[in-house]
Amino acid sequence: MRVLVAEDHQSLARSIADGLRDEGFAVDLTFNGEEAHTLARTHQYDLIVLDIMLPGLDGFTLLPRLRQAKINVPVLCLTARDAVEDRVKGLDLGADDYVIKPFEWNELLARCRALVRRGHDLRNPEIVIGDLHIDTVKKSVMRGDKPIKLSAREYALLTYLAHRTGHVVSRSDIWEHLYDSSDEVASNVVDVYIAYLRNKIDKGFDKKLIHTRHGQGYLLGVEE
Repeated sequence: MRVLVAEDHQSLARSIADGLRDEGFAVDLTFNGEEAHTLARTHQYDLIVLDIMLPGLDGFTLLPRLRQAKINVPVLCLTARDAVEDRVKGLDLGADDYVIKPFEWNELLARCRALVRRGHDLRNPEIVIGDLHIDTVKKSVMRGDKPIKLSAREYALLTYLAHRTGHVVSRSDIWEHLYDSSDEVASNVVDVYIAYLRNKIDKGFDKKLIHTRHGQGYLLGVEE
């Protein structure tokens, strides 16, 4: 999943970005509102973490511009303002959730996970596809009674496909959602990681869950 973090307090911004990357998210980072606006319009994000008091273009100005541009990605607002009217204003302008600084990291992370699920019309933190079970809180994966150990990138790819269960996902969509602008990767990296996943998820099982649609992309799901 790819996240845009827009926060002008640079040490806090980097701390949030590093924490999200440790959890398997791809993260783009900016310290001003104008660049946040540009990034949000040119990339497909699963979540935007937005500081209200950004220089150049503040969050209260940026939010309605995003919504007017039909950018419906979930937005989690961060602010040092704890007045009720500020929270109400942010929500009315299009924010999906609000966290007041200082905050506990585990709470921020849980809210990020919940908004990503909501953005994909999922409410249950456990995703079940046939006999495949993905616990997005514990970050554990089981196929039948077999625990499956995945690298951070493999897990990120699996959960992205799982959020789109039953739908064909193109290579370009996978690339856009799993890699941030600082990543330098080979052009065949998506195919390589699909092969890694197949080896761990499907190998040894009669029913395959990862399917190729030639010329279109990949699909995770149970097929008769």
